[in-house]
Amino acid sequence: MVHSTRTVLIVDDSAAIRRELSEEFMRSGFAFCEAENGSEAIDRARALPPDLIILDLSMPIMNGLEAAPRLREILPQVPIILYTAFADAVRVTDFHASGVTTVFPKSDPLTTLIATAEKILGHD
Repeated sequence: MVHSTRTVLIVDDSAAIRRELSEEFMRSGFAFCEAENGSEAIDRARALPPDLIILDLSMPIMNGLEAAPRLREILPQVPIILYTAFADAVRVTDFHASGVTTVFPKSDPLTTLIATAEKILGHD
């Protein structure tokens, strides 16, 4: 009857992007929590833990490629989607080595991001 709610950790230094992603994931049945940099994401991941992490690449304090391996150590089974405006500049070897599951361009529609998240979580 009642399905357990999946939780997504949204990590981006832009409050507007976090709000937009949070609203879209909420409409799709996810609970969410937010962090504005990689260091904060690590703290939130330990406290939560989430079912999925949406991680910006370019952030102050600790960027996405720095945070990803630490998040992977804490939560080895949790998928990490690197959500970036610089998807073309990210080398596949860089993000796979850091523990990122996939890279998703910020220029693509949010509905496609949700579909990607659902597929990664096995709920397609």
